[in-house]
Amino acid sequence: MIRAVSHSRQSVGPCIQAQRSHSIHNQVILKDSVDPPDLPNQEHQGLEKNIGNDERGNDESLQARIERLGRERPKVFRSMWAEIAFVFSICNSQIITEFFVSGFTVILPTLIQELDIPQTSSVWPATAFSLAIASTLLFFGRLGDMYGGYPVYVCGMIWLAVWSLIAGFSTSPLMLDFCRALQGLGAAAYLPNGVLLMGSIYRPGPRKNLVFSIFGASAVAGFFVGIFFAGVVGQYTRWGWYFWIGSLLAAITAVSSVFSIPSDSAARRKNGITMDWLGSVLMVSGLTLTVYAITDSSHSPHGWKTPYIPTLLIVGCLLTVAAVYVEGWVAKLPLLPFDVFAIPSMKPLTLALLLNYGTLGIYLLYVTQYFQIFMGATPLQVVAWYTPMILGGLILSTAGGFVLHLIPGKALLVFSGAGWIGALLLFALAPLGASYWAFTFPSTIFATIGIDITFNIANIFITTQMPGERQGLAGGLINSILHLGITFCLGFSDIIQAETIDRLGLLKSYKAIFWFGVADASIALFLMTFFVKIEKAKSDLTADEKRELEQAVLDERRSNAP
Repeated sequence: MIRAVSHSRQSVGPCIQAQRSHSIHNQVILKDSVDPPDLPNQEHQGLEKNIGNDERGNDESLQARIERLGRERPKVFRSMWAEIAFVFSICNSQIITEFFVSGFTVILPTLIQELDIPQTSSVWPATAFSLAIASTLLFFGRLGDMYGGYPVYVCGMIWLAVWSLIAGFSTSPLMLDFCRALQGLGAAAYLPNGVLLMGSIYRPGPRKNLVFSIFGASAVAGFFVGIFFAGVVGQYTRWGWYFWIGSLLAAITAVSSVFSIPSDSAARRKNGITMDWLGSVLMVSGLTLTVYAITDSSHSPHGWKTPYIPTLLIVGCLLTVAAVYVEGWVAKLPLLPFDVFAIPSMKPLTLALLLNYGTLGIYLLYVTQYFQIFMGATPLQVVAWYTPMILGGLILSTAGGFVLHLIPGKALLVFSGAGWIGALLLFALAPLGASYWAFTFPSTIFATIGIDITFNIANIFITTQMPGERQGLAGGLINSILHLGITFCLGFSDIIQAETIDRLGLLKSYKAIFWFGVADASIALFLMTFFVKIEKAKSDLTADEKRELEQAVLDERRSNAP
């Protein structure tokens, strides 16, 4: 049943409210929980007093209650089965998205042949999907903050199901590109709002870590489902079935979501958030034109000398600069508030994630094509060769939910950064005819370490730092970084291939792309090692509760001022 949600998180708000009547000298701030940076340490002597009887009838310290709430099932779910149904519906969004990303790279050679797509334009069907997602994620995230994650999520899933069905009937490269872009709009609607719903319902703590780890593992499962069905379809039947199977998965998820996701529309509408239309138009237009110019520059008749390429690039850059100006100095409620990047470590983390996710895009597209072109793999062999990556990802993502509150996030990010480098370095060094066990197998293990750890930590960190009214922004930002990284790096990779293929040949042009990916990952590792600091993902106050507590302390100080 659809349930209205007035409070999406269990709160320790009453405990914090109780502190307002006490002097600062009687307060003790929770160790490692809340440390408002603008207040002197001597003012923080704690909140470690016993708080009255809880609903169990027992005295319980604030710290103990926070720990307990970080592990308990959220009250919005009436039973364990209701929670399982919710997690199933949200995690399916990851499966379906990866189905249309990873599986498409396997079916692409078949599409090139069947639809007579020029080799020089083969990157567009893959890029159109990610570009549509990346350029509109923040817009749909804002819609979720305005009207609720539930309706936007369900509508996005239905939209994807419809255009996936139509895509299976494509008769030309243009129709395929058009359908892929419209598929991307559906994914752009449900991706940030899936994160919004989870981030709003789950408090910081082990239970949130586990749910987000299952969410990350679902991407791995989707990767396998995508390449498996693409392999079977590509080898045994008409390619349209790949899209029709994806459409069926999206339809099933839409139906399950209607009955399992709690409706948050009423609560969200009370926040009074409005759309930043000018910023939205400028941002979408600027990103689209910029990426188009970069990607198409290697396929246009005269390269960068083709008049429309520099023209579109200049216009796209100007629109993007205008969007930055509007977001920073004009919009009352900007689509991407600049204060998001005031969060400690957010700036270097964002740049590192853009580079790492770009490495992921290179791996998914060019390694898959390398398997088929240079290693002679059939579609089903590609599935078999990726199996270690899939199994390792499922284990690593799920296990992460049980250790993220025990191991500092920085240590895990550095470890995963080394994985990103190793994944492409092995292909950059591998000679033609190299052993699968010596190069391909360890590369898939490194890729697993890089992808799954990074994704989980980034999701948990960003959603935990955002207050409730910004969870749609958090979801949009997380997925924008992912798809922008993929889109831009694929665009530059395409330029590298076009510039080197005549001089070096196809094999060495692929090697040049792999070295580009290694450079990306190396810069990201440098940033994460020296500029990013993320602690353990332990039970803590939510961002809203921290804000309320800081305000309570400031109010108390003002009332005691002479």
